[in-house]
Amino acid sequence: MNNLPDQISFTIAREKFLVYLKTQKRSSATVVAYASDLSQLGEHLNNKRITQATTVTPDHLQEFVTQISTNGYIAKSISRKINSMKTFFKYLHQEGLVPANPTLAICHPKIENKPPRILAPVEYKALQEACRLDIRLCAAVEVLLQTGMRIGELANIDIVDIRKNEVLVKPYENNLERVVPLNKKAVSALNNYLAVRPQVKETKLFITKTGRPLLIRNLRAAIDRYFKSASIKGAKVNDLRHTFVAHQMQAGVDMEVLAKVLGFKRGASISKYLSFVTLPETKINKLVEL
Repeated sequence: MNNLPDQISFTIAREKFLVYLKTQKRSSATVVAYASDLSQLGEHLNNKRITQATTVTPDHLQEFVTQISTNGYIAKSISRKINSMKTFFKYLHQEGLVPANPTLAICHPKIENKPPRILAPVEYKALQEACRLDIRLCAAVEVLLQTGMRIGELANIDIVDIRKNEVLVKPYENNLERVVPLNKKAVSALNNYLAVRPQVKETKLFITKTGRPLLIRNLRAAIDRYFKSASIKGAKVNDLRHTFVAHQMQAGVDMEVLAKVLGFKRGASISKYLSFVTLPETKINKLVEL
């Protein structure tokens, strides 16, 4: 008796998987990343005249990994694509859509963990000065720098989430919902922005001049331009989070307090920074202003 699953095309299997991700409330950025990685894999398989997900073998996938490895992709990017493949085929196998998971023998490349890029005071002050006249981006930078929130969390803030001296950060990917305090710099920058923000129906805090939500990629690109304007080399938007964590730790902010602000369940989650900062003897329970 033949217990093999029915044939299913790679394209249909991919669409089923993306729908599944959305039902799991994965972020839109995560779904887009999976879609892009699997589309690239699908194109590779199609060039090999492999159109059915059920006929994909470990050798086919290893060929794809070898191909992108020789085309200049860095180890981190390759690892992400492998993770996309593994999650995809694990789902297909669990759903009984493929007879076996062909990714089990596929290994991630070794990734060298680089130390976090922590901006020195002279650098983040230069960034603050560079975007000072851009009221909207000044507010975005101050919120990121003074709270340590992720760029995706920033883009997801609604006007109603802004309170007197705090902001509600809604769940985003694996981060918890939390209320984060806003210091004087962040409050002042936000008030300046809200005073000139277009009066439109859109509920998102950061919007374009035409009243549409400012997307993560738009925020990232704009802040990158100000890094360049401030002559800050080798820095990215996520480094504002690293900078926040490192300087708060160096000021003596208790790690459990800091973890709560960052959306982690415990202080051990930020222990990776201990190798890059010098902790003072005295602990404090209040965030410092950068």
